[in-house]
Amino acid sequence: MSVTLLSPHGLMQPVPYHHVAVATGSRHVHVAGQVARDPGGRTLAPDLRGQVAHALRNTARGLAGAEAGFADVVRLTFYVTRWSPDQVGDLLAGVADVAEELAMPHPMPPASLVGVEHLFEPDVRVEVEATAVVD
Repeated sequence: MSVTLLSPHGLMQPVPYHHVAVATGSRHVHVAGQVARDPGGRTLAPDLRGQVAHALRNTARGLAGAEAGFADVVRLTFYVTRWSPDQVGDLLAGVADVAEELAMPHPMPPASLVGVEHLFEPDVRVEVEATAVVD
């Protein structure tokens, strides 16, 4: 495996992601921000939980197009509009809804959540970026 995920002693626990990813490999895959839209641009879910799940599915499609998967991911970034800490349950539920389907590691790779005022369209609540390293 080209990616090792770990959470060294002394870093905040528990969190739903690893703090560190160590990767070996020569091919880097960067998946641009993915949202909960189908190929025609139609919104697939109105709520945060549903949008997280569909954005992760689209992220998986982007990874697969580069012959990678979530096992190769070294970094995820979630951009969420109108963020408040009381929404963490919905965000994590969206991840849990697709984790097995997408073969996501548990805990997730290192991840950041960035609250933003808005994304490119008013109905888009979340955008997911991924970085992967493959041999």
